[in-house]
Amino acid sequence: MDIEFIASVAPITSDPEASRRFYIETLGLPLEHAEGDEYYHSEDIAGSRHFGVWPLRQAAQACLGSAEWPVEHVLPQASIEFEVRGPEAVASSADELVERGHLLLHGAKVEPWGQTVARVLSPEGLIIGLSYAPWLHE
Repeated sequence: MDIEFIASVAPITSDPEASRRFYIETLGLPLEHAEGDEYYHSEDIAGSRHFGVWPLRQAAQACLGSAEWPVEHVLPQASIEFEVRGPEAVASSADELVERGHLLLHGAKVEPWGQTVARVLSPEGLIIGLSYAPWLHE
């Protein structure tokens, strides 16, 4: 596995409105969102390629295909995505995790926005993504 950089950090929230107020109103972060979407994010915070506030139900849908986080999994507190060199590296990195005894939340898949990602739950309860986002390499 060859990690190139941290691509994304996102706290995971079960209360998107309270988190929005905290990160935007209290901390003053320049987060924005698409109309009708509770995922607030920015690529304009120094030191971070992408910072987002990820609603728990969206994390559950992306990772497990369900609107509810299953009780048999540790409740995630944040997501960190590590960038690799290409889509094929996402798949081989996911295979390496499985070979080392880790259970993937999902294998390599292409998200609707063009990012290839595989995810695993860390021992601390973080969603760890192995990712290739083409726009971060341009």
